[in-house]
Amino acid sequence: MNSKTLATGILKALGIIAGIILLLYFIWEVQSVIVYIAIAAVIALIGRPVVIFLKEKLKFPNQLAVITVLVLVLAVVVGLIGLFIPIVVEQSKNLSQIDIEAFKNDLNILNVQVREYLGLQEQINIVEGLQRTSFIKNFDLKLIPNFLNMVFGGLGATFIALFSVLFISFFLLKDSKLMLNSVLVFSNVGEEERFKRVFHKIKVLLSRYFVGLTLQIFVLFVLYTILLTAFKVDNPIAIAFICAFLNIVPYLGPLFAGILMMLFVISSNLGAEFSTVILPRMLYVLAGYSIAQLIDNFINQPLIFGKSVKSHPLEIFLIILISGLMFNVIGMIVAIPVYTAIKVIAKEAFSEYKIVKKLTKDL
Repeated sequence: MNSKTLATGILKALGIIAGIILLLYFIWEVQSVIVYIAIAAVIALIGRPVVIFLKEKLKFPNQLAVITVLVLVLAVVVGLIGLFIPIVVEQSKNLSQIDIEAFKNDLNILNVQVREYLGLQEQINIVEGLQRTSFIKNFDLKLIPNFLNMVFGGLGATFIALFSVLFISFFLLKDSKLMLNSVLVFSNVGEEERFKRVFHKIKVLLSRYFVGLTLQIFVLFVLYTILLTAFKVDNPIAIAFICAFLNIVPYLGPLFAGILMMLFVISSNLGAEFSTVILPRMLYVLAGYSIAQLIDNFINQPLIFGKSVKSHPLEIFLIILISGLMFNVIGMIVAIPVYTAIKVIAKEAFSEYKIVKKLTKDL
């Protein structure tokens, strides 16, 4: 190897490294756009069966079917906003009229009742404990206008994101081959058919998965709403939606949703007797919540994960666990879709390997 060849190799390697760095920098700068495209792709995967139904069964023109689906999506978003805004306004009004001394007294009464019920000797003063925290000691009133500016700035960014997602979703739903043509750009000449098979299989499996996930959240939302309404918890619909939506995070989501629900039960009954009112209601709500989770674990999830992505429950558990350890909560959320796509690609490209045959036998 002469010096000229060596220098050329070094320059080529440096060029590749520089290209990778520029690509990563570009991805970092446009990460919000990538998120918009990802959300729009999920909406397209969920909405595609509805578009097909409207076109084939109800004879809708393609464009009208797409617009109908997007109007439904927008109606859901507006409905959720309309659900939460009155609650925020009401709570803001309540906060402005709250009697601080009465609230402190309720907290201290709850503290005494819990301590007596549990048989604790040392008194724990909740109010003093809050006052001793570093957040309360270092609280700066200048943070309030900064927080309001952040909120209004966030509203502007939310409207931009909503418009962008709906705009991208429209074209993804309108032209079912748009995503496919984008993928085919990366295929070599003569490999187009293989790419098409892989893409179609991934699209079908992920569409089933996201439709099933939406159905799972809806079923939990209905069960939680019935439960919270039965025990007269304030704002049951909003709380039920938040707790149901948390279930998109496997395993951890239901845990946090249960804790959140217990906190809302306490806040809705603050000032009542702990041993005769708060504790029994917490136990009843916890029992109802456990039944809802059993329904979800033994009926909903097997139908969604087993039949939609065609993977064994133990296989899914290990993938979610590994993804959570490596990439935290985001990894747990995207673990199943990404793993499903990898399995389909592996079956097409590495089908001669025994482990690949074993993992993809049901695909």
